[in-house]
Amino acid sequence: MYQEWMSYLGVVASVWFFAGVYLAAKRYPDYSHVNQFCSELGACGSPTQDLSPRVNNYPLALIFCGFGFYVISHPQGNWALDSIGVLITCHGIATAVAGFFPMDADPYTTTPSQACNIHSWAGVVMLLSLLIAPLLVWFVTPLEKGFAWFSTACVLVCIGFSFKLAKAYKLKRGVGLYQRLSYGAQLVWLSALAVIF
Repeated sequence: MYQEWMSYLGVVASVWFFAGVYLAAKRYPDYSHVNQFCSELGACGSPTQDLSPRVNNYPLALIFCGFGFYVISHPQGNWALDSIGVLITCHGIATAVAGFFPMDADPYTTTPSQACNIHSWAGVVMLLSLLIAPLLVWFVTPLEKGFAWFSTACVLVCIGFSFKLAKAYKLKRGVGLYQRLSYGAQLVWLSALAVIF
């Protein structure tokens, strides 16, 4: 029963993320899901600076790490599945770090604080961990090739929206939308992994 519950933590993480961001944004006057980063909810000086990491980053970090440990302990695992579990766990740790070190109030500042730099590097780890993990599915014997193709598609969708995000950042318009779509592709993959396990 415990193992079965642990297997669905990937789905729980996806639901928690979107619910947590939505609830925190309700307490942030005039917050725009289209034009503002998710991290702005926990930015230094924001109305939800203390609330956002408590309802988003820290619980999500535990959920990601729990699911990562579950994947590592899977009885049919091999080096690739173990590596996927480690990467999901790293994603969880980076999520906690990103919550502990807030970004600056102005996401377009040219002189970011040390906390903002740490936050940004944690974001890079979060992005890369769930870009590499889906590609390792090709080397996991128990999984069907169909899921490997699906995993690759999720990576390509994430990369595509990440490029859109980079362009939106330069235009200072639409960053929130493309960030959510990019990360959403990664969470869809994580949820699918949880369901097939």
